[in-house]
Amino acid sequence: MTADTDTTDDLPLLDLDATAQAALVRTGRASPNDLLDAAIARIERLNPQVNALSAWDIEGARGRARGLDEKAPFAGVPTLLKDILAYSGQPLGLGSRLLQGHVAPSGSPYTNALDASGLLVLGRTTTSEFGLVGTTEALATGKTRNPWNLSLSTGGSSGGAAAAVASGMVPIAHASDGGGSIRGPSSLCGVFGFKPSRWRIRSAGLPKDMPLAAILSDHCISRSVRDSATWLRVTEVEDWARALPSAEELSEHPPKKLRIGYYHIDTFGNPPDEAVQDALQRTIELCRALGHAVFPVAAPDFDGLKASHAVYDVMAATTAGMASFFALGVAPDVIATGLEPYTLALIEHARDLPPARIAEAVAEIAFAGETAQAALNGVDVLLCPTIPFTAFPLGTVSPDCPPETIRRHFERSAAFTATASLAGWPAMSVPLHRSVQGLPAGSHFAARPGDDALLFRLAFQLERAAPWTSDLLCLSRKLTFNEP
Repeated sequence: MTADTDTTDDLPLLDLDATAQAALVRTGRASPNDLLDAAIARIERLNPQVNALSAWDIEGARGRARGLDEKAPFAGVPTLLKDILAYSGQPLGLGSRLLQGHVAPSGSPYTNALDASGLLVLGRTTTSEFGLVGTTEALATGKTRNPWNLSLSTGGSSGGAAAAVASGMVPIAHASDGGGSIRGPSSLCGVFGFKPSRWRIRSAGLPKDMPLAAILSDHCISRSVRDSATWLRVTEVEDWARALPSAEELSEHPPKKLRIGYYHIDTFGNPPDEAVQDALQRTIELCRALGHAVFPVAAPDFDGLKASHAVYDVMAATTAGMASFFALGVAPDVIATGLEPYTLALIEHARDLPPARIAEAVAEIAFAGETAQAALNGVDVLLCPTIPFTAFPLGTVSPDCPPETIRRHFERSAAFTATASLAGWPAMSVPLHRSVQGLPAGSHFAARPGDDALLFRLAFQLERAAPWTSDLLCLSRKLTFNEP
């Protein structure tokens, strides 16, 4: 539900989105502890099925609920952080056995903003080791299961966040995105996933000069559009040139007739699966029915293979650096058994790279992003599939698969989403359709850097025209109460 007039008389608290939950706190109809109790009860019921949490901190959340500013946008709303974002006093495992027991000593300007917004961090969601693999089946935490079909993957690396939100454990959860790690799992799990414009958000602790920093972004996965808009509003940098309007303003002022260019061939020249192609066609028809001009365009034109190799090389070097830092004082045999085979393969690849390669690869990534900008000439928004397939069986790309299998899967799964990361565009996966098998297939929209508000206005319009909340409510009730 997303209406502020919802009461708790006939609906569980967790059926409400974050905005509605906070409204209950502000009006005295519920307390922060009521919301925490509801979230804890549902997590205890659902997490054994879904396995979306790597750790939780009930007492810490209750402590933060005391003295809470009940006028804050998300006052008292329980949330979860992806286990890749440091939060003071909570475990920071990065999906790795090597870091089991490690506790973050501090947070960041980003997590400070989340606290100030009234969110109560209840725990950590699962991720692939160091966020490297396009599924969430880390050896440290086990397989995270897709709520729509528990034999299928949530994707990665924000699979735990997507599963937690889709199943209704919390209405909104932190996630992060490097090449599609917010948007891909959102598509596979049928929830709303947004990636902000480059450098729009406050620092989450990574230095800007880190080689991959320009394509990394933190945000959230949500059930409603307004929750995502409010999350960005409270986490964007204070000196951003065009502050995001309120969710109410964005919702009340839909976009004028947009020029939407669509394409269905990915960076490597491949089409999506039939179910995803069908979902794209239905989205095209929906956008036309809303009065927008929708027409075919060529896919962004840059050397996808070269960019992929550059990202792989930089990712390998970054992984090697992180592993070296976290393994200080640890015996080599502990490192060998504490890291997954794919991570070890990346570290080995990094050792073979020439010294000048990283600077060269960073330049190639930047050039690909600059070249991709031309795809927005003549259009306001680009539309394509989010991910070229629906949810796939667990084990398809598990961490102990051959490294080349994992790498090829990553290339295919990110072949549509990675462009926005390279170019710094805001982008979103909107859960408009499901396949004949009942599996979600998201539609991906991207716009020019800084046009986050435009995308949100469009998202609100799409949400009204083809609401998905009722499907998510049915899903969470099915899981919670074993309803058919």
